[in-house]
Order: sequence, then C-alpha cells, then structure tokens
Amino acid sequence: MKISSEIKIKMLQEMIRIRRFEETIGDLYIAGVITGSVHGSNGQEAVPAGVCINLRDDDYLQSSHRGHGHVLAKGGQLKPMMAELFGKTTGLCKGRGGSMHFADIEKNILGTNGIVGAGIPIAAGVGYAVKYRGTDQVVACFMGDGACNTGAFHEGINIAAVVGAPVLFIIENNQWAISAPRKWSDRLDDLSQRAASYGIPGETVDGNDVLAVYKAANKAVKDIRAGKGPILIECKTYRWKGHHAGEPASLQYRDPKEVEAWIKKCPIKQLEKVLLKENIISRDEISKMYKDIDIKLDEAIEFAKESPLPEVESLFDNLYVEIGEKR
Repeated sequence: MKISSEIKIKMLQEMIRIRRFEETIGDLYIAGVITGSVHGSNGQEAVPAGVCINLRDDDYLQSSHRGHGHVLAKGGQLKPMMAELFGKTTGLCKGRGGSMHFADIEKNILGTNGIVGAGIPIAAGVGYAVKYRGTDQVVACFMGDGACNTGAFHEGINIAAVVGAPVLFIIENNQWAISAPRKWSDRLDDLSQRAASYGIPGETVDGNDVLAVYKAANKAVKDIRAGKGPILIECKTYRWKGHHAGEPASLQYRDPKEVEAWIKKCPIKQLEKVLLKENIISRDEISKMYKDIDIKLDEAIEFAKESPLPEVESLFDNLYVEIGEKR
C-alpha cells in the first residue's frame, strides 16, 4: 500500500501535537498547576496517529485512562482539553471529568475511562447499536496490554464477535501495566493471538512505526465497514514515562537501559527520517511544526487560566435527566 505524502505529513503533525501536549501537561502537573492524575502516552504517539487518521468524523472513539493522544487524533481541540485539566467550566466535561474522562459527544468521542478495560464492553454495545441502525460507522476502542487480562476484555470482545459489531479493538501494548511487566501477565508472544479465541481476525504490528500502524488500521477499517465484523490489532510500543506524571523517579522497577533502548526507537524520529529521505519535508519545516504547536499550547494554557471555575451552586447539575413535566 502506497501512503501519500499528505497523509505522512498529517501523521507527523499529529504525533508532534500529542508529544508536546503530553510533555506540557506533565510539566504543569509537576509544577502543581494541574491537580488530579495525569497518565501520559509519551513514546506511543504512532498508535493514535496511525489509527485515527483512518476514521471519519462520524466514527466513534472509546479510550482508556491513557487517552489524551486518542482524543487529539480523533479531532480533540487543545483549548477545551486543557481547560478540562484545569477544572474549568470551558473544559470538555465542564471541568468535572479531568484527565481520565475526556469526552466530546459532538465528535463521537465517547470518553476515556479510568477503569482498566471498562471501555471494551461499552464499545461492543455502541457497535451493536451501529449495526442495528444499519450505518457503516466504525467504533475504535483503545486499551492497554493490562486490560487484556480483565473479564471485560473477554466479555466485550466475545459479544462483539457474536453479534458482528463493527469495532476495531486496538491493544496499545506499552509493555507495562503500572509496574507489572508483560512477561508476568501471560505466556503469549503476541496478544493478537487472543483474537482466534473469538473467531475474529487479529494482527500484531510495530507500534512505533506509524506507517505500519496506518496500513493495518486502514485495511481493518475497510473490512469492518464492509460488514466483516470486529478486528483486533496489537501495536507493540513502549511507555517512556512512569504510570502517571506524579510517579517518583525513585521507583526503579524498570531497567534504565530498557527505557533508553525504546527511546531510540522514537516513532516521531522514525517518520521524520523517512520524510527527509523522501524529500517530502525539510528540517526547517519540521522545526516550524514544533513552534506552531507550542504557540497553540501556550494559547490553550492562557485560555484555561482565564476560564472560570464551576460555581458551588452547580455542584448537583448534570446528575439527572428530567423526563416529562416537573411535579
């Protein structure tokens, strides 16, 4: 499959946007500006960028607790995302959700989820609704490798397979579930092998190669739209940072050499090399991408700082839906 220069440039821009967003909010958390847990996806940018560029605006996204990149790649905007982290009323969820509960219903972003694996059966349900309506929308459901050992993984994917729900399940295998390495959790070489248990296609790709991710997701999305049911893709990547931004550096459960080796496989640098070699882009143009994104991030921070906090009187708003006349 030949990937156009335009798509390659878009994926590079998106990966840089995700990386700089994660780095920026990590710094803000350490500085005490942002409160509440922040789970970064530094080093994993190729997965959301390579998958979500294949989605339409009316396709659905269901994400995990490490979901900033997924939301950004599905069209999430910096200002409301930043305001949500600041707990402001202009945030995606009016400042009530925080990092692990980003949702934007207008963009069919159904939400990130603070419970490991909990988004999988939700995605299956949404997929069933799509099939019931008879549209050709796709539901993209992201999860980490730790979610693959939950009951929700089995139940959600099994029911999606049974009803033929149009769901693309993406395992973002970053090798660690909090502080537990993959080798402690299962005996599989590839987590995509589990797809066979449900009678659906499964594939493992290099999650640090955005071109490989794009190709796998592109084919999967086309097959799902054609009515071939759910598909599972495992993207092998690595979590550069700790489980969350506040994790003390003293927690040395990972070999620094392992981290260093994966950083050398940086997905952004890999694509930059390809684009430079193919004369698709120049180093100056790449530098401009970083500068432009940093300007927009600064604007998002100012927007968040200037936005109002929720009023105390609004504490119980949005808890119930009123049906019919008031009594």
